[in-house]
Amino acid sequence: MKKNNPHAEGPDDRVYTARLPLSSATLNYLATLICGHLKRFESPWRALPAGKIAGIVLAVLPCDLRPGDLAGGNGVHRTTVTRWVREVVGLLAARAPRLDRALKKITRSGGGVVLLDGSLIRTRRPTGGENRKNYSGKHKCHGLPVIALTDDRGRLLWVSAARPGRTSEIAACRHDKLTQKLRAAGLGAITDLGFVGLDDSGLDADPAMITGYKAARNRPLTRGQKLSDKALAAVRAPVEHGFAHLKNWRVLGKVRTDPKWATALVRALLVLTNREFAR
Repeated sequence: MKKNNPHAEGPDDRVYTARLPLSSATLNYLATLICGHLKRFESPWRALPAGKIAGIVLAVLPCDLRPGDLAGGNGVHRTTVTRWVREVVGLLAARAPRLDRALKKITRSGGGVVLLDGSLIRTRRPTGGENRKNYSGKHKCHGLPVIALTDDRGRLLWVSAARPGRTSEIAACRHDKLTQKLRAAGLGAITDLGFVGLDDSGLDADPAMITGYKAARNRPLTRGQKLSDKALAAVRAPVEHGFAHLKNWRVLGKVRTDPKWATALVRALLVLTNREFAR
């Protein structure tokens, strides 16, 4: 007896729909941004409308879908989707807050302190001589470190540029002159023990960096110092939440080692994250 069982997979591609974990307000904001960009440069033609382009880009960023798969399901080429993603990321990155403006905004709102922390964005790039500068000895992997400031509720205020993995957090802060700008704005930053030694102000000056106490081999911490570190850790908890919201975007798991592209990507995700959590 001959069996004629149909195959589960056919020669044709299958197109399916998926739900994005984003609000319609973010989609409308991105579509309006794309429409304004096209009118500004007198380039109204695109293969798809602005709303559809915004949906495709928002499928790449939070879900890390492949541009080739999205291109096949929407009748465009893979390079077109990649170009759209780069274009939208550049538009969003241009709207990321600058450091001086973010500090002035906190000062006008009556805030006195900000939360400071650093994180490493891992990259997927084979090792080699050219990629050696992106190896982080602290994290034992390749990546790009970034510094971020948040308010006392964990809302991201500013993200620094992505630098090679061998750059320490203190070196990144000194490159951005973070201590001087905080002192000029009359603010203080609560940080972890990784930033001990960053603030080199005198004994009579107000500290711009508030850190805990670090134990030494021959100098253990006292009970009062341990309680102080515990209190600072509780205050610093929102900054960890801010980084967690930022790293919910799965596209950060496949960042290549191009610092310029990584900087634009992180700052674009900062804008989208703030819009999502400001609703």
